[in-house]
Amino acid sequence: MNQLKILILDDEKRVTDELFEYLHLNDFVVFIANKPSDAFKILDKYEIDVLILDIKLPEMDGIEVLRKIKTEFSHIEVIMISGHGDMDTVIEAMKLGAIDFLKKPFDHTDIQIAIERTNKYVCLNRHLTEVKEQYSLISKELEKRIEKNLIGESKAIKSALELAMSAADHENTNVLITGESGTGKEIIARIIHHASSRKNKNFCAVNCTAIPDTLLESEFFGHKKGAFTGALNDKKGLFELADHGTLFLDEIADMPLSLQSKLLRAIEEKRVKKIGWDKEIQVDVRIISATNQDVDELVAKKKFRLDLFHRLNTLIIKIPPLRERPEDIEPLLRHYVRFFSENSNKPILGIDQDLIKITKKYYFPGNVRELRNLVERALILSKNDELTEECFPLEIKNGKTVISEKNFNLEQNEIDLIKSALKEVNYHQIRAAELLGVSRHTLIRRMEKYNIVIDKSVND
Repeated sequence: MNQLKILILDDEKRVTDELFEYLHLNDFVVFIANKPSDAFKILDKYEIDVLILDIKLPEMDGIEVLRKIKTEFSHIEVIMISGHGDMDTVIEAMKLGAIDFLKKPFDHTDIQIAIERTNKYVCLNRHLTEVKEQYSLISKELEKRIEKNLIGESKAIKSALELAMSAADHENTNVLITGESGTGKEIIARIIHHASSRKNKNFCAVNCTAIPDTLLESEFFGHKKGAFTGALNDKKGLFELADHGTLFLDEIADMPLSLQSKLLRAIEEKRVKKIGWDKEIQVDVRIISATNQDVDELVAKKKFRLDLFHRLNTLIIKIPPLRERPEDIEPLLRHYVRFFSENSNKPILGIDQDLIKITKKYYFPGNVRELRNLVERALILSKNDELTEECFPLEIKNGKTVISEKNFNLEQNEIDLIKSALKEVNYHQIRAAELLGVSRHTLIRRMEKYNIVIDKSVND
């Protein structure tokens, strides 16, 4: 579990120093301030769990500070302290959300007990926050089925999900999903399929750019043995495999015109004919297609059939790029930190507020996929218990966040890190593995993977 972060706000320096020393020795992360303006600067920069707050303060009194805290930092639990408190002040503080109240002078045991009581609420709030942030916009059952999750808080992503769930209720409706690369078009397609009555049948996904033109017809419609050179066995096509299920056509705009007419016929007639066979096969397939291109423009340029376009776009779902929904960045950051940490059996790191601010200003040309890669890379390189700006190759230029000149390639960074660790310990594999935080066997596998060779004469 992350260490409890405590801020002490008291105008008496003797009190803050004494509490700092005691709490720091008891393994808490402690910050101190002697006036509210300094305290709010700390609150803007760090994620504080507990505020120990004096009532008599310069600039504004503790009750005003408490009111402001509960408005702007509602997750923080507040313990009030005062040497001048009366019952009316205690009641007012409790009504405003203070969780405990201590009267000066108090000893270390009093503050320790108060923090232990408060920590139970902090842990509960952390758990609820994690559940809220981790919990996908879709049900756990649906998430398990698609082996993906849809993370976000923005109105745009929730609207896309609502359309997807509406499409799921109409199992024969063809859907076109548009959006830049990396926005999650296939996740939406899988949600539609697995939330529909077709969920127990196949979801067949194909990238239209990944199949050679010469094999496209065979892939979609199948072939009989001996139909052409290399056809050594009968083959079912995607339409037959997806019968009573869903066929997901990714990058549909890149499909050659020669196949578009045959695809249109298959959709309209619900029949397909294998290459080398005269018999037609009846199929019941829902088509979900996706593209990152402007299909209207392609139609105008005669690069995409208008009649096929109309068959595919009964319902259009547009997924906006990540830069247009910055409110989704923080929950995505936290999700991927948790995901990669749990997968590698490492503690879940905290996230510095400055890192969240800088990523919200970044353009994210690679969208969610790029953010995912950024987090994976940062967790590999991080040596602290919190991710900071230094972990990400981002910098501010002219008020905007941009990729720094550092190498952003994840694989190359891993290679460089392994080589640096080996060099640091004079190519001693056991010590290099310790530096990298992995076992020697893992290091050897990575070295083999990247063809990293060291002098065999080195005794490790």
